[in-house]
Amino acid sequence: MTDPRSTSSPARFGLTDPRAEEILHAGGWWRGGPVEGAELVLGALSRSPDPDLALQSLDRLREAAGDQWPALAEALSTDGGFRGRLVAVLGSSTTLGDFLFANPDEWRRLTSDTAPDSDYTGHLLRAVEEGAGEVRHLRRAYRGLLLDIAAADLGHLVQPEIAELGYEQVAERLSDLAVAALRASLALAARQLGKPSKLAVIAMGKCGGRELNYVSDVDVVFVADNDDDMPTATRLASTMMRIAGEACFEVDAALRPEGKAGALVRTLDGHISYYKRWARTWEFQALLKARPVAGDEEVGRQYVEALAPMVWTAAGRENFVVDVQAMRRRVEEHVPKGLAERELKLGRGGLRDVEFAVQLLQLVHGRSDDALRSPTTMAALAALGSGGYVGRADAAGLAESYRFLRTLEHRLQLQRLRRTHTFPADEDRAGLRWLARAAGLYPDGRRAAADVLLAEFRRHGNRVRRLHEKLFYRPLLEAVARVPTEAMRLTTREATARLAALGYTAPDGALKHIEALTSGVSRRAAIQMTLLPVLLDLLANTPDPDGGLLAYRRVSEALADTPWYLRLLRDEGAVVERLAVVLSTSKLVPDLLVRAPEVLRLLSDTASLAHRNPAEVAVSLRSAVGRHADLTQAVAAARSLRRHELLRVACADLLGLIKVEEVCAALSGVWLAVLQSALDVALRSSDGTEPPATIAVIGMGRLGGRELGYGSDADVLFVCEPRNGATDAEAVQYTSGIAEAVRRLLAAPSQDPPLQVDADLRPEGRNGPLARTLDSYRAYYAQWSEVWEAQALLRASAVAGDEDLGRRFCEMVDPVRYPAGGLKPAMVREVRRIKARVDAERLPRGADPTTHTKLGRGGLADIEWTIQLLQLQHAGDRPELRTTSTIDGLALAAGLGFISEADAEALTAAWLMATRARNAVTLVRGKPTDQVPTSGRELASVAAALGYPQGTDPGEFLDDYRRTTRRARSVVERIFYDPQ
Repeated sequence: MTDPRSTSSPARFGLTDPRAEEILHAGGWWRGGPVEGAELVLGALSRSPDPDLALQSLDRLREAAGDQWPALAEALSTDGGFRGRLVAVLGSSTTLGDFLFANPDEWRRLTSDTAPDSDYTGHLLRAVEEGAGEVRHLRRAYRGLLLDIAAADLGHLVQPEIAELGYEQVAERLSDLAVAALRASLALAARQLGKPSKLAVIAMGKCGGRELNYVSDVDVVFVADNDDDMPTATRLASTMMRIAGEACFEVDAALRPEGKAGALVRTLDGHISYYKRWARTWEFQALLKARPVAGDEEVGRQYVEALAPMVWTAAGRENFVVDVQAMRRRVEEHVPKGLAERELKLGRGGLRDVEFAVQLLQLVHGRSDDALRSPTTMAALAALGSGGYVGRADAAGLAESYRFLRTLEHRLQLQRLRRTHTFPADEDRAGLRWLARAAGLYPDGRRAAADVLLAEFRRHGNRVRRLHEKLFYRPLLEAVARVPTEAMRLTTREATARLAALGYTAPDGALKHIEALTSGVSRRAAIQMTLLPVLLDLLANTPDPDGGLLAYRRVSEALADTPWYLRLLRDEGAVVERLAVVLSTSKLVPDLLVRAPEVLRLLSDTASLAHRNPAEVAVSLRSAVGRHADLTQAVAAARSLRRHELLRVACADLLGLIKVEEVCAALSGVWLAVLQSALDVALRSSDGTEPPATIAVIGMGRLGGRELGYGSDADVLFVCEPRNGATDAEAVQYTSGIAEAVRRLLAAPSQDPPLQVDADLRPEGRNGPLARTLDSYRAYYAQWSEVWEAQALLRASAVAGDEDLGRRFCEMVDPVRYPAGGLKPAMVREVRRIKARVDAERLPRGADPTTHTKLGRGGLADIEWTIQLLQLQHAGDRPELRTTSTIDGLALAAGLGFISEADAEALTAAWLMATRARNAVTLVRGKPTDQVPTSGRELASVAAALGYPQGTDPGEFLDDYRRTTRRARSVVERIFYDPQ
């Protein structure tokens, strides 16, 4: 046997059959090595998907050709196009090879000087006429045309100069051939029956979409002209199905009304009646590809015209999207588990994933966009991409993967002309190698062809599944589908009336916003046209639809150059739904959003939006600020991150994802991080010499208690200690300069909410020095402090700067704020006197004391002064009561028996209610305020922000607020003003 490594071995050309040399010798191409001129044939064999199969089939063809062989062999040697087409077919399809052996004269149709017959219908009808109506003549003619298509499809694999047909061209030719076969079968059936009938044949499925496989059932529906013609039409249809099945392919009429249990043929009126009354969701999905292809043209045209409007309104049916999604899951569940990963058509990441996703998007969005109404998957996908319904990259990726998988399907079916969709198993190396070569994949230097194919198959399957789940289960689809079909296209007058019906108080203005957002033919406008019907309905279910739409326009225009903005809204339905809520409820959110758009991405991720650790925020902020040596730039970075966090917390709060205690903790954490970061940079920005002082910042008020709201200032004290031999005066001067720089930069005007650092609670107030040494504070509090200052110190806690100094300051003031033995009666009276004065003088003129969250009856001040008085009286002797938190203090006081559990619950409920209301009013109005509105849309928005359902009378919130604070006020009067 010849050494396979020898240059004269057939193995050199990829031929491993032991009989290869013998076959080549018989064909005249081998005499102990390639004969002169045989290299072209041998090279073609080496490039075919299966060189051994191609050679064996060529040998069989030589035997069958008889005296035609010399001409055939000559054509193989001289006609490159013929050589490529013939060898590619023989190396790819045993069945088409059998066809050539049985009909050896058919080889001539593959020569370059024989143009393929493109008139498939005419060719098959002539075959029927010339064959005197015999089915076998139709069969042979059909197989001959199928050979033409396969040769054109495969030829480039063997002969690179042959133009490659794209998947779409092959599918179109196969579909056109199937249509021609239906027409020829119908003509032959009519000839056999001898009775005329106005029967229309409607192609469905892949044939209807002109995307047919090599081997597939051809789905059809039959329509008769009238009831009188039904018997004849039914016999004609069944005969046509039988003839087509014997000659060409199975004809499947199971997509007809009632499926296989229904009548084979119905009249047009029968079809219309069924689809109006009984059709299920999947039946409208099937109609998307309906196309009249044979029989009576007028009846076919009437059928499509009558049913098409139903297709493009089907998405408005109840649970339409859910039904389609459920049907896809059912199809997937029926795939045998052992084949699920290898099923090209029905498995995960298979062809059906693409087709279901595309069809669902078509049916939902095609109601208002005629460009999407294509029955062809690839054309529809391109339209979805160009129209902005699917991202460009997603559409391109899905199209590439669909072409790849359909090409594999074609090659597998060509092999034996069997209806198969099963990818070879991993261990079937020969099958994988053949399929790889048939698909144009070859070794890449590191991997064999089989491994290249496996990698590509998995890559495309994974991408299809990922994009399928992204698009097919897109929440926005359900929202779009819920918009009534008749609302998708309206005249100006109709649109104005609909907006008014939805609850927009200024529909003309709303229409102008819509026109501004959707004007032009840009991709941006196309996406907005998809989003707005959904958004308008979502906004209609909020307290202020007009304000929400205006805010959406402002945000959209501000983010017009942000490439991912509209893509995010389109692809993440949760973002649209949540955005509608926050924009229509709050005036603060839109202002922040245009400057911190990255928070939009968090709206689809509840965990990232609502549950970020404050410590993590602080580390991130200090790290970002630390990268800037310049104080101004550093503070700008701090403002940017604060803006991000403020918006994140506000959105989570408005959406009801976090509790008020978490809101206060998060806002306080942001303030602390900003303050610490600003101080870090201020200290670093001095002249580079060793600082003369150690500095600590003491939080007071709500900052010290970690109870900040959206509009809260930061009350602080600045404390220092001399270092490096500095005097007290030098330390104070240096610290005052640092403190003033931090306050000035943080309070500098900007578009963000202000950052006011308030030091008015320092000794001697505004008249005192901005900073003091620890010893100075000690001396002052020992000699001059008043009871109100001891009360203010109850919330003092170290918040920034040197931790040790801050801790020692707090320890130093403990005897002041927690006096041993409690307050003397005179001091208690003084606290009550000051509180009474605050109640009388501080409440703004015209304010409603029943709804003022801070100074109103049962409001924040009432509750905080009550627990603070208890702490002043008892915390000196009971260290357990020492806390800067109002809520914790109430719980501790109840636990220690200073107040009852019921009183603590009443005060806690009121404090939480007032804090929530104060935050909500600030969010709604976009500026700090303490007064709850008592009527109008602002009240409705505040109620919505607090979680009261849309449609609930906002007066219920006011009743709840007044009832809760009234109960707390009675507790305050009993405890705070208790004479004992």
